[in-house]
Amino acid sequence: MNTATVHFDTASEAREIGALLEPLTDRIEKDLTLELLARDLSVTIQGSEESTERVAGFIEELRTARNRTPLDRTAVGYAYEALNRGDDRVFEKLASIRIDVSPRKPAIFPKTLGQQVYLAAMLENAITFGLGPAGTGKTYLAMAMAVSALLNDDVSRIILTRPAIEAGENLGFLPGDFQQKVAPYLRPLYDALHDMLPSEAIETYIERGIIEVAPLAYMRGRTLNHAFVILDEAQNTTPQQMLMFLTRLGFDSKCAITGDLTQIDLPNKKASGLLEARTILANIQGLEICELSERDVVRHPLVQKVIEAYQAKRTF
Repeated sequence: MNTATVHFDTASEAREIGALLEPLTDRIEKDLTLELLARDLSVTIQGSEESTERVAGFIEELRTARNRTPLDRTAVGYAYEALNRGDDRVFEKLASIRIDVSPRKPAIFPKTLGQQVYLAAMLENAITFGLGPAGTGKTYLAMAMAVSALLNDDVSRIILTRPAIEAGENLGFLPGDFQQKVAPYLRPLYDALHDMLPSEAIETYIERGIIEVAPLAYMRGRTLNHAFVILDEAQNTTPQQMLMFLTRLGFDSKCAITGDLTQIDLPNKKASGLLEARTILANIQGLEICELSERDVVRHPLVQKVIEAYQAKRTF
């Protein structure tokens, strides 16, 4: 039996770390056949040499990470899952990218290793594809990168677009003019914006054309210079639309293309432009395709289980 002890500097640190570890304690003990004992300003770990070293290292990384990035029980749970899969320096990697979106809003950090890879790809490439199931943060993180680029004067405008394809509903029977009909399809983009910027700033940016939200059809014939462009729900583009969109990118611009290939709503079984692009563009320098998985879902834990169940029954 080997023993390792992690010491805390203050009572508040011990309480905070203890609260983050508390939901995982029983699982850690069962998974690694060891015992965790928290007392005063320390945690004692008893088990095999390998297990005690792994858990002690995990807690030490957690101590360091709490000073660099906001952590909650969910984030610590994701980090432990990654540790079980053999990943190392999990907290260090998650804290390696910080996206500042507003002085009045907290900074945004990746919550999973897949998100960290996705954010790094957007920093390094002119065009980044973010593919993955619902809840993996594809659109939200792309929006964070766009807002940060705008506030840092790396770009002069943000352009947000998505195809106006119905998911079982009939767009033609909705009330209102065309703009009112497509507004619900653009709502997720507005929601992400409002999470990062004050409402008054968003209204001002939209009025001045600094932020533009429009259906994909409005992109035809344009050249998008000095812009951060996000194409959301790209699985519902046709191959022709995807090519049209990709050739809009101008000088000093970046582009993020997000989509979920399990939720294609194109009518008459049309081919998806996103599916085709994943194959055709796989080896182009300056362009990266990131594939997030159910491990990167940051919604309710049941969402991950739902995705896993569906993926077990069908292939894409």
